[in-house]
Amino acid sequence: MKALRWHGARDLRLEEVPEPPDPRPHEAVVEVSWCGLCGTDLHEFLEGPHMIRTAPHPLTNAAPPLALGHELSGTVLALGTGTPGIAVGDRVAVDPVWRCGVCYWCARGEYHICPRSGSVGLASPGGFAERVTVPLAGLTRLPDNVSDEMAALAEPLAVGLHAVTRAGIRPGDNVLVVGGGPIGFAVVLAARLAGAAGLYVSEPLKERREKLLETGVTEAFDPRETDVRREVFRRTGRVGPDAVIDATGVAALAAQAVATVRRGGRVVLAGVGHGSVEIEMGQLVFYERTLLGTLGYNFDIPRVIDLMSTGRLDASPLLTGRRSLADGVGVFADLAADRASHLKVLLTPKGL
Repeated sequence: MKALRWHGARDLRLEEVPEPPDPRPHEAVVEVSWCGLCGTDLHEFLEGPHMIRTAPHPLTNAAPPLALGHELSGTVLALGTGTPGIAVGDRVAVDPVWRCGVCYWCARGEYHICPRSGSVGLASPGGFAERVTVPLAGLTRLPDNVSDEMAALAEPLAVGLHAVTRAGIRPGDNVLVVGGGPIGFAVVLAARLAGAAGLYVSEPLKERREKLLETGVTEAFDPRETDVRREVFRRTGRVGPDAVIDATGVAALAAQAVATVRRGGRVVLAGVGHGSVEIEMGQLVFYERTLLGTLGYNFDIPRVIDLMSTGRLDASPLLTGRRSLADGVGVFADLAADRASHLKVLLTPKGL
């Protein structure tokens, strides 16, 4: 079968690889319908390894070269063991997080922060392939009215939903989202569902600001030209936003988020970044602000599928491109040269 495999930075190859083996009890094999290209995939392509381990992963025993891709939908081909509600032939969305199942965090249902966890496409061969082995516990059966394309968007949307849940956003809250890329966009959609009254975004790229405004964002600011903190402060009755969610991972912006949120407000860091953050302790203590990290999702993908199925969540604005897996090497190169023109591009091994 064909797979788009990462060998190292700037070394991505479409190759013929062996079929996945028969699944073990905690695994399933899925025929891939669509797989989304994530910013994490792009960073691994450009300057990795970051999240890919060069030695065998302690949970999966997989090592490079391996196929990228963790935002996927498909059809179940084989199950490692019987699972209520899932059968061979079912269309599914996939939570790609591998988990040990026995540690303190897994026992509490916090599998996404299992110390041995990893993701399909980073810790094992991924969804940029014709078929892929995935965690059996991560399968969500798709209702008839949720397409395979929309289901492939469930993973990034779950990241946004989890961040909004962590932020405790309630109806009537004012929210500032820092960064209008795919995760920032997912945060915006989730914050709308949570009832945010004022929804502000800081995003330097004009194309993204315009697309965000089309979704009903209150205002989208260019931080290169506008003092975002002052403008949001003014528009919220000189109080400040109830929550600020950073979707960039840029360390300096995390400190700005703390200084921007209202007294008693919540700051959530949703972007995967590197480096340290310097924050004045008084900004937290004297104003009783809360600073939280958020990682991925925790049983949020089924929630996203339900929201899609009931018509409350329209994910289509996030989808900006569909390409064949055969064109994958070129798609990565194009996005590396021009990220502004797309939010989420899906690849399919089935041809267009």
